[in-house]
Amino acid sequence: MIRKLPGLNSQLVTPALELNGFFLVRVEGASYRYHPQKPFLTVRFRILEPETYRDRAFSGRIYCSERALWRLGWFLRDFGYDSELLLREQIDEKALIHLRGVVRTSATRFRGASYQNLEGFAPAGEWEALPHVPASGEANVNGL
Repeated sequence: MIRKLPGLNSQLVTPALELNGFFLVRVEGASYRYHPQKPFLTVRFRILEPETYRDRAFSGRIYCSERALWRLGWFLRDFGYDSELLLREQIDEKALIHLRGVVRTSATRFRGASYQNLEGFAPAGEWEALPHVPASGEANVNGL
């Protein structure tokens, strides 16, 4: 299988993107990963707003263990996932693509790697009502 990797031929090395704050995003892809103790859903997001971050992408994990299913349900409901599939307790990775919503995220480092924590979600319609992140990219402690 041949995969296209945009930027592979680029000569520039860009530092890891560390995002902190609220972002209006669109789901670009999702993939369920099985792990005996902590299964998770990896979700790739494309930033739509704020304009200074537009078209940047980031990924995050939403754990699917029994104790963490409430967070997955929160994500699915706020992003407008098909309610019929949700009632049947089914995740269709293709049905997640192009869903829109708001994510509150923060960056963390662990063992030399940078990760994005998905701290909260909201429906896309609430984007205008949310307090917006300062230009420095620091997370706002109010809201979500």
